This record gives sequence, C-alpha cells and structure tokens, in this order.
Amino acid sequence: MKRLIVILAVIALLVPAAWGGTKVKIGFVNSMTGPEAPIGENLTNGVSLAIEDLKKQGIDVDLIKEDDSGKPEKSMAALEKFATRDNVAGVVGPYSSKCANAVSRLAEKYRVPLLIPVAAKEDITRQNLKWVFRLNATSDQYANILLNMATSLGTVKSMAIIHENTDFGTSTAKSAVAYAAKKGITVVAEEAYAPGSPDYRSTLAGIKAKNPEVVFMVSYVADAILLMRQSREIGLSPRAFLGAGAGFATQAFAKETDISNNVFSSTQWTSDVKWPGATEFAARYQQRFGKEPTYHAACAYASMKIMAETAAKAKSNAIKTRELLKAGRWNGIMGEVKFADYAGYTNQNNHQMLVEQIQNGKHETVYPLNYAPKKAVYPFPGWKAPAAAGGGAK
Repeated sequence: MKRLIVILAVIALLVPAAWGGTKVKIGFVNSMTGPEAPIGENLTNGVSLAIEDLKKQGIDVDLIKEDDSGKPEKSMAALEKFATRDNVAGVVGPYSSKCANAVSRLAEKYRVPLLIPVAAKEDITRQNLKWVFRLNATSDQYANILLNMATSLGTVKSMAIIHENTDFGTSTAKSAVAYAAKKGITVVAEEAYAPGSPDYRSTLAGIKAKNPEVVFMVSYVADAILLMRQSREIGLSPRAFLGAGAGFATQAFAKETDISNNVFSSTQWTSDVKWPGATEFAARYQQRFGKEPTYHAACAYASMKIMAETAAKAKSNAIKTRELLKAGRWNGIMGEVKFADYAGYTNQNNHQMLVEQIQNGKHETVYPLNYAPKKAVYPFPGWKAPAAAGGGAK
C-alpha cells in the first residue's frame, strides 16, 4: 500500500511537468452582452468546462475575460489590453465575424497567438496572417454542405437567399450564390436585411412570388425566429428551409416548435457525431447548464483546450506557442484538428461540416450519411396550425 501511495504521488507530480508549467494566462473575448449574447453564453459555458478539464491535467488557467457586446471596437480594445497590459500567452475569441475580422490584424501587430473558435467569414484567414488561427469551418462551407445535402435528396433547380447584411451574412450569401451556380441551381432572389428589423413580411412575400424550391437563410437567433414565424404567416412553403448555422442551430430557435420543426441547419458539431468525447461533452453540458450545447460551446471548449495546452507546453512563450499551434495535431470533440495552409487560407482547420434538422423540437444529425443517425424529413411537409396559448409560438 505504501508503495502504491508513493507511485501515485510521483504521477501527481509529473502531470504538471508534462506540460512544462502549471499556470498560463489566456485572454477570452466574447459577446457576453448585447444582441448576440444568447449565443455568446454557449461559448462562455464551453470555456468554463475546458478550464475545469485543464485543471485536472495540471494546467491552471488564469483566464482574463472581456465582453465586446458584439462591437468590433470593443473587441479591438480587449485585444490591445490583453497584449499590452495583461501579457497573455494567447487569446481565444471573439464570437462574431465582424469582431474577429477587426482584431485579426491587431493580433499580428502585437504578435499574440489568436485562436478563433466560430467566426466564419472567409477573409479572416485569407490575409496571410501568421498569428491568427481558426478552428471552425469557413462561411462557404455553411452553404456548400446544405446544398450538397439538398441535392442528394432530390433535384433542386431554384433557390432564394435572405441574409443579414453583416460580415457573416454577406460572405455566406456570396458563397451560396457561387456554389449554387456550380450545382446548376438558379438563384431567383437574394435579399439582405439589417439585423433586428421588425418586419420581413414584404421581403418574404416577394420571395414567395418567385416560388423557389429551397430558401436559404443566414440569421442570428431573434431574426431567425421572426423570419420563420412570418414565413408561416404568409404561407411561404418551399421544399426545404436551409439555415446557415448561427441562430438556427440554437435551442432558443428549436424550442419554437410551431415554426422550427423540419428546418435544416448547417453546423460545426452535433451531440451525436462520432468524434471522441462529443457525446460525453453534450451530457455533461446538459447536466451542468440545463440545456443542450450548440456547436458554439463545443468549438469554444476545443479552442480553449488547444490554446492552453499549447501555451503550457511553450512555457507561455508567444513565439513558441505560435510555432506549436502551427505544427500540432489534435483529435477530440471537434474531430481531427490541424491548422494548415490551403486554397488561399493560412492557419485554417479544414473542418468537416454537418447538417442537422429540427425534428420534434430537437436537433438531429442527418448529413453526411456516415455521420448521421437520423433520416431527413424531406420535402418540407407544410405548416401545422399555430399552437394554442402557452405553446411554442410567441
């Protein structure tokens, strides 16, 4: 027994040593308040679970958190503070494309490793920046995976696009137009809107008049809900509603079952995907926070784990951290991760996107087939009558 105790004590001493240090300072910038806070909460929760697991590995993370409220100028101020006052070993975040794009050149200027967990605008990692890394797939993949799925289910000849006029919305819509052309799909309408608009019915009515076979939408939570609610009101009923992640991938959207059922969404991660630890992460998240995690939570968890482990190995040396991020490979809840240079991208993880569909109020993975435990409901079966008072609609 004494010998066992001695062995366990030696192992305990070796765990921190394996990382070359037990404490690292990491910056985390996120949309904790403001219109994008419902999604930002998922990132914060994912990071919290990562910090716990890192602690078990012998890595004590001194996490410096900053809220950008979804505003690029606040993200930039946070990055500058991390670099000049906090002297962090690396930064994870921010959430939105507009904020991530704004801080990317500051990370380069201050030579601070920046790992972006979910911001998808293509240009962010197409600027030949050596200090900026991205875990998630880019905005073109949100459209590509959805159109691949739709055309696998049947012939698609026409599509309408409605998107917010943000960095994420515009770049994703642009990619959708380009990929539709490759697939032989005619884009019969492309409509941009300002986030937070009170009424989309006239825009949706114009789309309805074009009779598209599929409707592709790019929106955050509140707009996604309103767009679908007003689609029901005017009777817009294509063969498929395709949501480009973001708001369509959230529980807030899914629980509005009168308008969300059978909507497809491209996503970076699902709870039932066959990647190491994904199912366990989902169960743990559900138990801790009382709701299912979105892909934002999983991306943030993996990003924080990778950044902190790498910084610990590098003994918080920024140059060494950057070199190790560039050279490293990981395999966890986001599948295989490798920051590579390809197709004009620098330090971009070539991540496999998935498609999920809301079925009975729950996101279910339906594509690609080798990842999908559920079968897609296609075509869209039409609208059910609105729920009675107290139901899912509001």
